[in-house]
Amino acid sequence: MVFPHPEHADPDGLLAVGGDLSEERLLAAYAQGIFPWFEDDASPILWWSLDPRPIIEPAKIHLPRRLARVVKSEKFTVGFDTDFQGVISGCALARRTYATGTWITDAMIRAYVRLHHAGFAHSVECRLDGRLVGGLYGVSLGRAFFGESMFHLEPDASKTAFVHLARLLASWDFHFIDCQQPTPHVERFGAVNIPRAKYLDRLAAALEYQAVIGPWG
Repeated sequence: MVFPHPEHADPDGLLAVGGDLSEERLLAAYAQGIFPWFEDDASPILWWSLDPRPIIEPAKIHLPRRLARVVKSEKFTVGFDTDFQGVISGCALARRTYATGTWITDAMIRAYVRLHHAGFAHSVECRLDGRLVGGLYGVSLGRAFFGESMFHLEPDASKTAFVHLARLLASWDFHFIDCQQPTPHVERFGAVNIPRAKYLDRLAAALEYQAVIGPWG
């Protein structure tokens, strides 16, 4: 699948409009530092590559003391790839309820569930007394992880999921977590904004390694 080079993106990061959310197109986009982000299923698909780009090196995640105590307490039961549908649906509902960003549309849910079944999209689940109360999902290629969204129904649930994700990725020598957009939330975890050109170089290096395909649980 051919996209324009990310250097041709608008100042706000918009690179292309249209296409579809097929597995092949999504994987081609991520491999080129591009991600989809659009309002609803009635809108055209918008493809973005922001400059600068926030990333977190998994081994260098910043863990505030209070959150460290929560994680250490094992208040939540944490799993990987045990309920991808539940996590992405939770993320979509949270965004629609609280209007915290672009909606995760029904078409996007179907597309990422297909990526999950293909072994490229992964989820982290936090449960409390057996109930799913938070988590996150994203896409993995090579030694890069592209974070998509997270949600929580209990305080610190999504943050705990992120810490466990970072620790797993660090143990696998992943190069970075792509946070896609700068937010105070990812900055608290130690995200740094790097120029898009440098990001693309680091992405190319991460893609030289074989992807960890299949369930992570």
